[in-house]
Amino acid sequence: MNELSEKPVNVKNIQQILDANDGARMRTWLSICARCGLCADSCFFYLAKNKDPRVSPAYKVNATIGEMYRRKGNVDREFLKKCYDIVWGQCTTCKRCSSFCPFGIDIATMISTARTVCWSQGVVPEGLAKSSDNYRDSGNQMGMATEDFVDTCNWMAEETEEELRGISIPVDKAGARYMYTVNAREPMFYPQDIAMAAKIFTVAEEDWTMPSTGWDCTNLAMFAGDRALAGQIVRNMYNKAIELGVQKIVITECGHAYRSAMFEGPYLAGYQDGKPPVEIIHSVRLFYEYLRDGRIKIDPGKMIEEPITYQDPCNVSRNGGLWEEGRKIMGYLAKDFRDMSPNRDHNHCCGGGGGFIPMGAEFKKRRMESGRIKAEQIKATGAKIVVTPCHNCFDQVRDLGKEYDLGIKVVSFKELICEAMIIPEKFQPLAGDDAEGGEE
Repeated sequence: MNELSEKPVNVKNIQQILDANDGARMRTWLSICARCGLCADSCFFYLAKNKDPRVSPAYKVNATIGEMYRRKGNVDREFLKKCYDIVWGQCTTCKRCSSFCPFGIDIATMISTARTVCWSQGVVPEGLAKSSDNYRDSGNQMGMATEDFVDTCNWMAEETEEELRGISIPVDKAGARYMYTVNAREPMFYPQDIAMAAKIFTVAEEDWTMPSTGWDCTNLAMFAGDRALAGQIVRNMYNKAIELGVQKIVITECGHAYRSAMFEGPYLAGYQDGKPPVEIIHSVRLFYEYLRDGRIKIDPGKMIEEPITYQDPCNVSRNGGLWEEGRKIMGYLAKDFRDMSPNRDHNHCCGGGGGFIPMGAEFKKRRMESGRIKAEQIKATGAKIVVTPCHNCFDQVRDLGKEYDLGIKVVSFKELICEAMIIPEKFQPLAGDDAEGGEE
């Protein structure tokens, strides 16, 4: 928590937030819960805590946002600190509980409102607060300068020229079909992810570009409860796409970025119809279309023979509707695919979403403890490889693999596709004298 967390509580500010969210939906949700308990068994925190009723979704809502409304915003700092532990430390806003609620109560949205109240009083994890500062200063969560980002794109294009003839990573190309946006961790820590995307776009002969600004599609401010900043982050991306005149925005293999750009972002950015001004497509959908349409072909001899499973990111599958597309991609790539149980829209959250990963060391222990449910799911499949199209899932599952000695390798779709796709002759690198321009 930052320095604001010790200042007197601004009750008036809290009341304004509660009033702004006091619509028919919130009133209905707060009054209609029948305490049936169906949401409890849907929650991996509850299961990992040996079914402690204090960790059930209904209890968490009642103890936080419910109590805020009952007190009409007249809460003290000790209460907010208790809420801090619940709304960030016991919930990833994965929305699985809502799938099992017979009344469709959106507990994740209610928890998010409680987060906004806490954020307004400086009661927010330091990791999320720091990322918010970076967004304000640079437009991305890592604080990466524009020139550094462009240099990284150029560097990756140069690095891959020897592997794929004619490859390029265009920046700010006007009128392109697709504007490809990334998680800021990619150019900062995993620049090869950008190179792999460029390989796929090149082989598919796609008309694409990367933007010099608005390229970070993540939105940690959404998880921090800072709705004004969350709206600005989405506008940065939308406005750049409009400026360049692209047809669609492509979201990298990231879960919450898709949820932000496609579903929550339009409202946060002020689009009252709830629709983004430029069409949004997730990489999972686009990669599937490339494979389906034959624009990318897989070498049968390079299909994965080891047992492999698929981690459904909450915001790609359950909240994004792309669970079948992910499995169809697996059909092109793997010979021994083993699904987790449960799966698809009912799959458990990995435990790294909702801001848990960037919240850092303070939450690492409980992240590993609550992730036991996911570890057990993976272990039951006997898989040696886990593929997931989400950076948070990637990091969390990798950590769980070490914590629970699962003996797994975690990969993305980009990596698997690049390893197995057939490179057409015109893109194959020239060898010998041809590479030097031939003999004179």
